[in-house]
Amino acid sequence: MKYILLKSFLIFLALPFLIAERIPQSKKLPIIPSYQDSLFTGPKSMGKIHNRAIDEASGLAFSRRHPGILYTHNDSGGDPVIYLMDTVGRHVGQITLVGVKNRDWEDIAVGPGPDPNKNYIYVGEIGDNAGRYKHIKIFRIPEPKALAKEMQAQPEVLLLRYPDGPRDAETLMVDPISHDIFILSKRDSVNILYRAPQSAFSQGEYTLNRVMELPFTMSVAGDISADGSQIIIKNYFLVFYWERKSGETVPDALKRKAKILPYKPEPQGEAIAFLPNGKSYFTLSETRFNIYPVLYRYDKK
Repeated sequence: MKYILLKSFLIFLALPFLIAERIPQSKKLPIIPSYQDSLFTGPKSMGKIHNRAIDEASGLAFSRRHPGILYTHNDSGGDPVIYLMDTVGRHVGQITLVGVKNRDWEDIAVGPGPDPNKNYIYVGEIGDNAGRYKHIKIFRIPEPKALAKEMQAQPEVLLLRYPDGPRDAETLMVDPISHDIFILSKRDSVNILYRAPQSAFSQGEYTLNRVMELPFTMSVAGDISADGSQIIIKNYFLVFYWERKSGETVPDALKRKAKILPYKPEPQGEAIAFLPNGKSYFTLSETRFNIYPVLYRYDKK
């Protein structure tokens, strides 16, 4: 019996990879809605990640200050480090966040902050598989002025709590228009969007605002384009996409039915990011089944 249970568990873990290998571009699979291949093409393999320290990549964001540079990090138990790479996966450098730990970093975003002349990196310590932590954290640092192999930064820390009890989350987004910070839950049957204003950082501790429910589950990553006009959220099998109209808030845009974009399921794909010009999105997986992560690119037609 133990052998059967173990075998069943291993098959379950391998399911995303099996689907990726056997039916990577299927538009007729009943559990996967048809995607909008008239919007974006892909995937295009950009290369394997060179830095072997990145083995549980759980977030991805493009620099606004340094063209062609991506930020990523490992999740629970990893070093408190933001890794930098280029668009073909080559290692560029790293930023160690001083005075904090990586309890469960799950996503990263780049967006505005207190100084209008700077862009900021936001790291979400928002993972909570068992739903047992009373607080989660957001770390914020300015983007570095110049790049080096080894960098350090002392982050600002925002302590957050949910209005309706602990949640597991892996999606962090910062709106470049309103400057609001959004967190999307993961394990609920319908994922829940929460919001905090930038002013929450001045308070140090803040209770998130529950905004809305979205009609899907197991969200693992998301991003808002640099101009605020596009929103993207992914789970393990699908990429959801919204075009945001002028004057709309993020929740206004998310009330509309999402379009489904091309996506080749990865072994454990938990990271997605828009290119700053909004004409491409990139995805990245954790290392699973001895398959080292590959950086994939999808381009707008």
